[in-house]
Amino acid sequence: MKTKTDTMHTASTTKTLTTLGFHHITLVSGSAPRTLAFYRDLLGLAVVKDNGKSNDPNAYRLYLGDDAGTPGTLITFVERPAAARGRYGVGGVHHLALGVGTYAAQLKWKRFLTDRGVTVSGPMPRGYFTSLYFRDPDGQVLEIATAGPGYAYDEPIEALGQKVMLPRDQQLPGGRDEALIQMTTHYEPVPAITPDMKLAGIHHVTGMTDDIERASDFYEEALGLSVVKKSVNQDDPETPHWFWANYDGTRVLPHSSWTLFGWTSRHSHARAGVGQTNHVAFRAADVEELKAWQEHLRSMDLDVSAVIDGPPFASINFRAPDGQLLELATDNVEF
Repeated sequence: MKTKTDTMHTASTTKTLTTLGFHHITLVSGSAPRTLAFYRDLLGLAVVKDNGKSNDPNAYRLYLGDDAGTPGTLITFVERPAAARGRYGVGGVHHLALGVGTYAAQLKWKRFLTDRGVTVSGPMPRGYFTSLYFRDPDGQVLEIATAGPGYAYDEPIEALGQKVMLPRDQQLPGGRDEALIQMTTHYEPVPAITPDMKLAGIHHVTGMTDDIERASDFYEEALGLSVVKKSVNQDDPETPHWFWANYDGTRVLPHSSWTLFGWTSRHSHARAGVGQTNHVAFRAADVEELKAWQEHLRSMDLDVSAVIDGPPFASINFRAPDGQLLELATDNVEF
């Protein structure tokens, strides 16, 4: 991959490309019926496309999201019943966070899930938002995160990501009231998902990298994302935790926050398989823009696929320097 300096002239002579944020994330499922029971029947996501069974074991794809299949709300699954269980690590995804509007609705989710046998931890006070954590039946770590207060919680909105912002003591191990967190929940049973509990698509996605400075240069140059937070992992304060998003100095666009834990080269790399992410996809407006992205990424000496012309969308694939499989996909989905 070329360095930022090497590509500065190229970038200055072409239109700047900036993705609007996530298009979808694709997970590996061990059982499509079990996945449907969890994500559709329990979490309330809409099935926008179900390819059904075929003779190709890699062809069964599920697409879930909001009722319209809007980019940024989409979670897709490939069913691979014979695959081994995967493992998160460098070059992979640690967890997928789904958004909910309010803390009160989040507490309803905690009661709703625990009453149905799902083990939930939180609500964790992350500062920028509050988080619940649990796993799907395949072992994928999931989070439900509140909409706010947002990244301007500890620094001005016009100057996000310029300094390392350390968490407050009450957000860190030893400073949190773990017993209070564990017992905090909605005051009565929640018999069904209420309108305020409706999940609002991808809140953020968190992965792991072995060189966070290199990753920052890459995501800024490759996808046009900006650093909006430099902090540490609140469960492991020795580990850097940085956030990137579509940010113009006045706001952080929803459905665009990509975050990474800064691990080291001594940590294991991610292993593909059931319960892990296959790839993370970002948005391109249409095929014309997708081809511009393809040219841009190839100018960085990245190995970029040919355009895969859907349906339900066109896409290209490439990898980050740490091995994370990425995709750009067109907004004009055809379900």
